[in-house]
Amino acid sequence: MEEWSSNPTVGAAVVIVIGVIIMVLWVSALGRKLKRLRKQYVEVMGSFGVSNMEEVITGLKQTIASQQQVMDRQQQELQALKAQQNEMKGKVSVTRYNAFSEQGNNLSFSIAVLNEQKDGYVLTGIYNRDNTYVYAKPIEKGESVHPLSPEERNAIDQAK
Repeated sequence: MEEWSSNPTVGAAVVIVIGVIIMVLWVSALGRKLKRLRKQYVEVMGSFGVSNMEEVITGLKQTIASQQQVMDRQQQELQALKAQQNEMKGKVSVTRYNAFSEQGNNLSFSIAVLNEQKDGYVLTGIYNRDNTYVYAKPIEKGESVHPLSPEERNAIDQAK
C-alpha cells in the first residue's frame, strides 16, 4: 500500500479506473432511461410519423374542433327531432259503443288522436239503421271547446 501512496501515477491510475467504472455505470443507467423514454415516445408519436410535437398538437386541436362542430350539429338535429316528435299525433284510442239502445250493435265509435301536449282531435261516428254521422272536435290540452259525450271523453282519457 505504501507503493501506491508514494507513486503518484499509480494513485492517479486507480482514481481514473474508478472514475471510468463510475462513468460506465452512469452511462449504462442513462442508456436504460433513454431506451424507456424512446419506447414511450414511439408509443405516443408512432402513428403520426412526425418528429415535431407542435404539428401533432395542432393536428389534434383541429380534429377536436371539427368533432365539436359535428357534435353541435347533431345536438341541434336531435333537439329539432324532439320538438317535432312532441308535435306528432301518436296517442290514439278507439271506443266503440251502441249510440241508440233500441238497436243492438256497437257500430258507433269515438277515435281520439293526441300528441304529447294532449292536443289533437276526436272523431265520432254515430251509426243508426239509415245513416252514419261523423263529427270531428278539436282537442287542446285534453279539453275541447265543444261539449264532449261520455264516449268521447273515454276515448280522450285512454289516449292520454
